Amino acid sequence: MGSGDIPRESDAAAGDDAEGALAQAAIETLRWRVIAAVRRTCPAWLAERAEDIVQNVLTQLVAQARASEGERTYSAIYLEKAAYGATVAEIRRLCRRREESMEERETVLETPARYAGPERDAAAHEIARGIQDCLAQLLPSRRMAVALHLYGCTVPETARRLGWTPKKTENLVLRGLHQLRSCLSAKGLRP
Repeated sequence: MGSGDIPRESDAAAGDDAEGALAQAAIETLRWRVIAAVRRTCPAWLAERAEDIVQNVLTQLVAQARASEGERTYSAIYLEKAAYGATVAEIRRLCRRREESMEERETVLETPARYAGPERDAAAHEIARGIQDCLAQLLPSRRMAVALHLYGCTVPETARRLGWTPKKTENLVLRGLHQLRSCLSAKGLRP
């Protein structure tokens, strides 16, 4: 078993204490590898949430390993991508707009003029899919800047969170939005 391999749960449970200790050692080795990956991807302003990000990544990886048929090995690139995804998810969670209270939502739902109908809902879902597809085509830095913008973060807030200058962030947001609009237009979509 190599560094970062996760044995199946049945292997650890069926074996003796040595196998259980080996499984724990493998998980601990994986944990240190994930911590290193999160340190490389997590911006400095998010350092206080780094342990939460590590736990989210570890939970996913251990669940995957236990669901697989045999031992699972994770490459450094895979861990880096998992850490990046968990970091972006944490940033999105922090930047979400204020949620409406249940009373506000019920009032909106009760107002018939607010509901546009199934055609409008279908068009909105099509636009949402188009936005997701077009965002995936952006360069990673533009994608991150535009995604935070779409989640309601201001340019100064995005710059601070990502550790960029405000001018660089503004350029990335503007160019990314232009590219997003062009992509949506090419798909025949108009948000």
